[in-house]
Amino acid sequence: MDNQDISVIFDRIADRLLQLLVALSWLLLASFFVVALGAARAHADDLSCGGHDIIAAMAKSEPAKLETLQKQAAATENGTRLLWKIERPGIKPSYLFGTMHLTDPRVLKLSDATQAAYQGADTVVIETDEVLDPKAQFKVLAETPELMMFTDATTLDKLIPKDKVDAVKAALQQRGLTLAAVNRMQPWMLTSMLAMPACELARTKDGTAFLDIKLARDAQAAGKKVAGLETIKDQLGAMASLPMQFHIDGLMETLALGPRLNDIFETMTVLYTKGEIGMIFPLMRSVSPDGIESGSSYAAFEETMVNARNRVMADRASPIIDQGNAFIAVGALHLPGKDGLVSLLRNKGYQVSAE
Repeated sequence: MDNQDISVIFDRIADRLLQLLVALSWLLLASFFVVALGAARAHADDLSCGGHDIIAAMAKSEPAKLETLQKQAAATENGTRLLWKIERPGIKPSYLFGTMHLTDPRVLKLSDATQAAYQGADTVVIETDEVLDPKAQFKVLAETPELMMFTDATTLDKLIPKDKVDAVKAALQQRGLTLAAVNRMQPWMLTSMLAMPACELARTKDGTAFLDIKLARDAQAAGKKVAGLETIKDQLGAMASLPMQFHIDGLMETLALGPRLNDIFETMTVLYTKGEIGMIFPLMRSVSPDGIESGSSYAAFEETMVNARNRVMADRASPIIDQGNAFIAVGALHLPGKDGLVSLLRNKGYQVSAE
């Protein structure tokens, strides 16, 4: 595949799609469950993408089920805050902030405490600062196309079960694409692309930056230092390392969620704005097709895409924290749990407290 072929493919998908994909760490995780919205064309100024809050409906129709989910969420360590203060004697405090990689106005609006921590920081850190440079992204694509594209005779239409091809074609048609146009794309790329709601793509095309990039760009404009904890190749390589069958199954299972997808995405956004990130996984388990979050394949996914990356982020964040006065913004699902960043930083000797 030459550079011209690569350029044509990505022009057909969306402006800055690669930028979205490599930075959407939690969405790459959620994309195993969640696909794009339906055929209705969204307007860039829509507040939500048309879904309904499942939690609110469950409170009325299935209170016992909701109580079970709430108990599961309550058992998740560090699952009820987005902003954390990091302290160690002799250095200026830093802050850890959980983001949602979206352009939704509700997500872009920071709390007063978060805004103060961000504005006062000398250094702003995101998952990968390479997403600020489109040339860096396409350099990775040109140098290691196998991370995102099939470079041999493999094509998606050979991997997708025959009885599922029409469903895949229909989902692509809603995005103005054909299977032929993306046939050499790795299945996880296709799943991640379809996971972007239409209103998000519309806002992105209009030039609205999602939260992490907005934080980094505004920091640059204010003369702050901007750094990253990972590289594009780190992120893409992690996803590409998972078994092919896992990716194909994930694509099929996201499609199986059908009309519930709008509601799932809206509910996760509402939970995020409330800081209830510990509730997101129980929610997804409750609405996902049978078997989606079980077995060795999912365990491998969680270890590769969440836990292993958390350990790398914690190691690379430490010297930045030790310099003092940093604002570290990463996907919110990297924060909670015993293997989350909050716990990992505490294990390194920092005092980490909810703000």
